Amino acid sequence: MSDRVALITGSTRGIGRGIAGQLAKKGINIALNGRSRGEHVGEAIEVCSKEGVEVDFFQADISDSEAHRSLLDEIQDKWGRLDILVNNAGVAPTERKDILQSKEESFDRVLRINLKGPYFLTQKVSNWMIEQKKQNSSREPIIVNISSLSAYTSSPSRGEYCISKAGISMMTKLYADRLAEFGINVYEIRPGIISTDMTEGVREKYDRMIYEEDLLPIERWGEPEDVGKAISALAEGGYPYTTGEVINVDGGFHLRRL
Repeated sequence: MSDRVALITGSTRGIGRGIAGQLAKKGINIALNGRSRGEHVGEAIEVCSKEGVEVDFFQADISDSEAHRSLLDEIQDKWGRLDILVNNAGVAPTERKDILQSKEESFDRVLRINLKGPYFLTQKVSNWMIEQKKQNSSREPIIVNISSLSAYTSSPSRGEYCISKAGISMMTKLYADRLAEFGINVYEIRPGIISTDMTEGVREKYDRMIYEEDLLPIERWGEPEDVGKAISALAEGGYPYTTGEVINVDGGFHLRRL
């Protein structure tokens, strides 16, 4: 896999960095991405570069469709290829509000970042991957979309987030259907309760639910590396006859046990 390149959006911390680190362990070169060159960029580069792969940071706001072209042009200039796209960048509402009081501004922001941006980035990447397949049929590009258990679990205090992740689920099906003829498989990863900055504010709540109320069959928090390991398995090419599949990385939450 030493020549392969993966773009992971929103990958300077949290789940994105966990994914980048695990793919780097497989010898895949890493294109990190974030909206700004903040304090976490150096840490993410170090996590990947210690695995002996090439890694670079590409600043781009995924919610801005105009930024997609320059992002891909920069990756083209550096490596001349892209084998793996992981649509990971996403945000929660700035403020949790009941759907009876939530604001259009919050809805528009979350949907723009979590759904519209990835949808049109994937469009551009798909066309590039199709060109690469035509030039070299032995390549096996894949696209992985990070959704959430919120794609099917109601949280009325953050409805816009749930809707954005449900949209990612349908987006996965659509692109899996459209790209199958070109040999490009598309997958959806549904993380559960993962220990990141996004969940830090509700840690006490989820500690109680996990360790006292038996919320999960696997009784622990998920880690970003758990998500990364699932994507590493896909990147190894072990599922050539599978596309549009949902992989739950959620400690068994989706079992909905009694």
